[in-house]
Amino acid sequence: GGELMRLLINHPKVNIKYVTSRKNEGVDVSALHPNLEDVDLQFSNPEPTQVDADVVFSALPHGASMKLVPQFLDNGSKVIDLSGDFRFSDPKVYEKWYNIEHIHPELEAVFGLPEINRELIKDADLIANPGCFPTGAILSSLPIVENELVDRIVIDSKTGVSGAGVNPSQTTHYPVCADNIKPYAIASHRHTPEIREQLHNFGSGDVKVSFTPHLVPVTRGILTTNHSFLKDDVSAEDVYNLYAEYYKDEPFTQVLKDNKLPLLASVRGSNNC
Repeated sequence: GGELMRLLINHPKVNIKYVTSRKNEGVDVSALHPNLEDVDLQFSNPEPTQVDADVVFSALPHGASMKLVPQFLDNGSKVIDLSGDFRFSDPKVYEKWYNIEHIHPELEAVFGLPEINRELIKDADLIANPGCFPTGAILSSLPIVENELVDRIVIDSKTGVSGAGVNPSQTTHYPVCADNIKPYAIASHRHTPEIREQLHNFGSGDVKVSFTPHLVPVTRGILTTNHSFLKDDVSAEDVYNLYAEYYKDEPFTQVLKDNKLPLLASVRGSNNC
């Protein structure tokens, strides 16, 4: 939520009307987020029916979001949901991987990755913001998947600690994560089906995907290495040209040349991949 506000206050066409919180109702936003002095608002806790806004960002945990999103839609707001509640076209897949009954399977959302669905996003009433890992995994895979150059993809992602949320835990305790690299949710991470579903919409639709995340001792950012098993011999120059052409009109996806490598420091705090 804090990062979302940082982005929105710099948008020339956005006026932040409400910042909601049950726990911090009545507290100045800048008291919790000192970098957001320009947000002259207090946290409030209105009923969904009282929220009068063109767009509502739901930054709630999965499970909680699906209970409120229909009410915002009924109010006439467009909704951008940051949870995983509406990312899957088949609610049964969601229920299998999140172990939660989907109480609004009738709602259809647009998967909010602009490099795939820019035109659909423009007119959508409900947008499901992509997960953190799937964003890099999908973008790094699309050109070779759509051109049917690949059979299997192994995604190896390293993530900073802030992705785990604001509440401390044994996993994010400093002595546990400092000077350490820890794989987790091996073969069972709920972002795996999200990556698979989006990639299966391209090319032949039968690419096999394996995904393993790792926690590393940095605050924020994700570095994803995409191990792609190509069907045919393809030169590095051919791959570069393919990606450069694919993303030439995408301002937030940078294709590096001259053997430069992606770095966390190159994108941290930016909107870039």
